Amino acid sequence: MQSTADELLQQATLDTTRIDDVRIAAVRALVSPALLLEELPVTPEVEALIERSRHAIGAVLQGTDDRLIAVVGPCSIHDHDAAIAYARRLKALADELGDALLVVMRVYFEKPRTTVGWKGYINDPRLDGSFRINEGLRLARALLLEIIALGLPAGTEFLDLLSPQYISDLIAWGAIGARTTESQSHRQLASGLSCPVGFKNGTDGSVQIAADAVLAARASHSFIGMTKMGTAAIFETRGNPHGHVILRGGKTPNYDAQHVAAAGAVLRKAGLREQVMVDCSHANSAKQHRRQIDVAADLAAQIEAGERRITGVMVESHLHEGRQDLKPGQPLQSGVSITDACIGWHDTEPLLRGLAQAVRARRKA
Repeated sequence: MQSTADELLQQATLDTTRIDDVRIAAVRALVSPALLLEELPVTPEVEALIERSRHAIGAVLQGTDDRLIAVVGPCSIHDHDAAIAYARRLKALADELGDALLVVMRVYFEKPRTTVGWKGYINDPRLDGSFRINEGLRLARALLLEIIALGLPAGTEFLDLLSPQYISDLIAWGAIGARTTESQSHRQLASGLSCPVGFKNGTDGSVQIAADAVLAARASHSFIGMTKMGTAAIFETRGNPHGHVILRGGKTPNYDAQHVAAAGAVLRKAGLREQVMVDCSHANSAKQHRRQIDVAADLAAQIEAGERRITGVMVESHLHEGRQDLKPGQPLQSGVSITDACIGWHDTEPLLRGLAQAVRARRKA
């Protein structure tokens, strides 16, 4: 009997370091979502705006509101003060054009990387490779609260599967990127998110992938996740009725009338409402930021001519035009993107006015 007990003890204390976590350099404590939400709580005014904004976006997607959703803002957030300065300008214009445009500020904290590079404000808020993620989560949530307190709803891309527990209560509209639209985990995540979610077409231009994602997100799912208390749990979702497709181009641009009609045919065949949001950037602009202006002008012409399948647009815009490299020891120019190049505010304002005028003209058509 003693030998058996010794054998069990030996098995219980077996050193597994040769086979477990062999490529993990360190494990650091992560703040729980519940603690962060308690530290940076939602106010009644913020809660009311988010609820109204989600309802309004849903009404556009259901065809009961004929305004155009306009998701506008920097490619990525890296500077709090610049983001607030941009938000103040956008808020004033959003109020002026509110009869025609439902403006949502693009507030992206996570960046998908093809190889390596800066992964975003949450992952590396100090821009120096220190990866102070707890600090990044706090800064991201604080920024969202400040932007929404101005009266401006916020939209973001959901890339990481755990970070939504820290900020998703503050998001009026969300996106799933072209690289993750085909991911089962992201479709499951979208099925449980409280906001409308847009799925971008695949990087090759496939709209079918995005349509499949919308259908998958409408269904209920069960999956493993993390609760706001920071513990593992099984989540059972109800499904998201406000999924939609975002055309972002592929091997060729797909924003013109022919591609909008083709996307509508794919959606109709799938039993979905014929509606698309169009991303003026990425492959639709061939990664040339100023081409966003031409894309938006083409969309405005379609809308003015009576096209109702276009229910939203996305524009990458910042205080100043272009982009800059993130280099150690080199100061950054305020209001200029450090990821994809953006159009400046001086081009953003007429672009949005043109889209608003097109919506007004469509009403008279």
